[in-house]
Amino acid sequence: MKRRDFVTNSFAGGSYISMGGLSLNSCNFQNSECITILHTNDVHSHIDPFPKTHNSFPNMGGIARRATLIQKIRKENPYTLLLDAGDIFQGTPYFNFYGGELEFKLMSMLKYDAATIGNHDFDNGIEGLLAQMPFAKFKLLSANYDFTNTVMNGFVEPYNTFLLNGIKIGVFGLGIKLAGLVVKDLFKETAYHNPIEVAQDISILLKKEEECDLVICLSHLGYSYQDAEKPSDLTLAANTDNIDLIIGGHTHTFLDKPVIRQNRLDKSVLVNQVGCYGINLGRIDFYFDSEKNIKSEGISISV
Repeated sequence: MKRRDFVTNSFAGGSYISMGGLSLNSCNFQNSECITILHTNDVHSHIDPFPKTHNSFPNMGGIARRATLIQKIRKENPYTLLLDAGDIFQGTPYFNFYGGELEFKLMSMLKYDAATIGNHDFDNGIEGLLAQMPFAKFKLLSANYDFTNTVMNGFVEPYNTFLLNGIKIGVFGLGIKLAGLVVKDLFKETAYHNPIEVAQDISILLKKEEECDLVICLSHLGYSYQDAEKPSDLTLAANTDNIDLIIGGHTHTFLDKPVIRQNRLDKSVLVNQVGCYGINLGRIDFYFDSEKNIKSEGISISV
């Protein structure tokens, strides 16, 4: 039985770390294989940094700075995945003018490995999303959206696996219920399935059949809600068995570091979300010993 031992230490306990501050070298457990997971969510077409006069995020963000930071981390550890939890589109004139082409091109240049689909990614309609697919050189994942009767059929996969330094990683996507949130004419015949049920089935598949050492969910469900019946990242963690990490989006929740929740089998699950607009980059390092027992540490890095 593989043991998941999620640890926090003085490095993981920091709040925000700037490029000029603390060392980013956190792959420091001896005799362990280190896999680094970098992630964003709800970037909303923010290509440029915020102006110095911005009330909330002065001189923060910007894809050029993110690219520099990602490059530095990949140089430190080449065994790195870069993921996004949805709402790539909508929020600046770049989307109004280019319709998502620029966002997908830049994500491809940054070598994102996979992303899931947020509700705002339908804002130009499902045909508008399809029109941008030639520019996406990364996997678009959604396990609970069924595109069979739409023009997006065949362009979205439920999950993908990655092999990094002998560690097999399974990544799958989940999307929020579109009805009542997105106009029907925009998502057309896209079918929505219960994300908790789908996640349970697909995480079993990834862990048992695909024999993944690490299972990651890209969730655009939202971190938590007062309505306990509404699917969220926290309810997802509590009601499934085989997910190691949930990377969230939709609610623009700023977490300094991942929170730890217990799943149905009382095993630890990491849940993280790094706000919005690309001003933070999430980083989680997983360490695998010779028996593939897991330790981890995570931070949120200011861009």
